[in-house]
Amino acid sequence: MSWGAMRLEWLDDILAVAQAGSFAEAADRRRLTQSAFSRRIQSIEAYVGVELFDRDHKPVQMRPTTEAQREQIQQLATRLRQLVEELRHGERQSQNRVVIASQHALTTSLTPGLVRDMQGGHMRGGHSDIHVRLRSANLDECIALLLSKQADLALVYKVPGEGPPMEADYIETIEVGTDRLVPVAAPAVAAGLAETGDLPTVAYPADVFFGSVFDRYIAPRIGAGFTLTPRVETALTLAAVELAGAGIGIAWVPQSLALRSVPAGNLTDLGHVLPGCDLVVTAVRLTGGSGAAGAAVWSFLEERTRRLGAPARADRPPGPDTIGHDPDGAPEGT
Repeated sequence: MSWGAMRLEWLDDILAVAQAGSFAEAADRRRLTQSAFSRRIQSIEAYVGVELFDRDHKPVQMRPTTEAQREQIQQLATRLRQLVEELRHGERQSQNRVVIASQHALTTSLTPGLVRDMQGGHMRGGHSDIHVRLRSANLDECIALLLSKQADLALVYKVPGEGPPMEADYIETIEVGTDRLVPVAAPAVAAGLAETGDLPTVAYPADVFFGSVFDRYIAPRIGAGFTLTPRVETALTLAAVELAGAGIGIAWVPQSLALRSVPAGNLTDLGHVLPGCDLVVTAVRLTGGSGAAGAAVWSFLEERTRRLGAPARADRPPGPDTIGHDPDGAPEGT
């Protein structure tokens, strides 16, 4: 006997009779009149082509062929019920889903806090149960995901005083936070700087965002008494942190990442000796957003920015002035 095309309510009807032992009690459990319930049982039997119950017995019993399938009926009813719930949940989730493309370094530092706040009951318009799909990528990939509408918004870095990652009439931006690219190294490497002036570095490729920032705003400001010596190159900031901690060289990484290792003593902040660069965390979207959930997230970010105040920003990008050791030991930029 095949149950594959049976309706969920029919399976529940069959199980209700088996459990109750009478059509009257089963009808009551199924919240139907006895006559309506009896007609439905007859419809089920007509569809299957056999009698399912032995009506001569009191209480009513399943016929042997039906009883042999009882466990399968129960399992099928459970699977169908789960399927219905998953479909309903999936629909609710899709209506409240937002896809965020996040620059790699932000994915493990500042973005989790933003996602937590989005899901912390602060959203308006019935989107408190918002579902976030986070896609980690480099800057160019984040913008590509946004332009191809595979992401509702992007969270990326920019240098204060510069425009957004791309400028167009169909692009909107919000500055949602600040960070700073800072030099860090293992304690042993940091201790050797004063003796040799050699700067073994963990470098970034020139065609990635942090590589460009380093080449334009940091390298030209390193004092003449220091010599840059690239030891390894990586495009991943998390790898740069680990390489610096392993004693390979100095890495310029977002302060939000370095804060995890510096207090523990695994890394030394060299900001009092070497230059860094301020960063602004920017949310970017296509004008008008992409659906109610995306609009709700954007409104949340706008309100959050107004509440916390606009991120501090420089009047212009850091210039090519040479920075060496500050005799007062004060971090650059204070």
